[in-house]
Amino acid sequence: MATWSNINIQDGMSPLMEQLIFFHDYTLMTIISITTMVGYMMVNLMKNKLINRYLLEGQMIELIWTIMPALTLIMIALPSLKLLYLLDELNNISITLKSIGHQWYWSYELSDFKNLEFESYMKSLESNKQFRLLDVDNRIILPYNSQIRLLTCSMDVIHSWTIPSLGVKIDALPGRLNQSSFMISRPGIMFGQCSEICGANHSFMPIMIESIKMSMFIEWLKSY
Repeated sequence: MATWSNINIQDGMSPLMEQLIFFHDYTLMTIISITTMVGYMMVNLMKNKLINRYLLEGQMIELIWTIMPALTLIMIALPSLKLLYLLDELNNISITLKSIGHQWYWSYELSDFKNLEFESYMKSLESNKQFRLLDVDNRIILPYNSQIRLLTCSMDVIHSWTIPSLGVKIDALPGRLNQSSFMISRPGIMFGQCSEICGANHSFMPIMIESIKMSMFIEWLKSY
């Protein structure tokens, strides 16, 4: 999860988020390399008082600085398109979680096994052991290493169901059902918030997921 000292992306809790972090680092290194090379060339050109006649009417240099940006864009576009298609894939769905946005809280439904419905409100800060503006009274309990389908909608205005460590950000729209999927790769607790400005208490509708083993998840379902 995010901390005050962390200025980087949160650690990935799903395979897709790990791939997104790899793509971010790869693109960042490409941008740094291009910036360094262009900056170095500009400094050298400004230092040099002479004019290089091969740069004025050079067909070869024109060819080089046309082909190199094109190849760079292709190197960035191909993994980007692959990730976009992977984010839309739905394969071997085990559990369906329905998330409904309200002003200003979330309600959830897990109807694959039993008609389980609950509401999730932000908890007031009662002790220093809680996470301010992120703790909720009813956590979402999900098993890890299981493909989960997420369905979202809204009862009033546009909300956005977002868990940064899972790489999930999907709009909850009134009158429309949006769909996404994710798989949690290890046990832990994940936090998120509504990422769409939805009203006065927009900052006070957090999301909290706890991932546990499948056997413990089944026991939790039986006891609910």
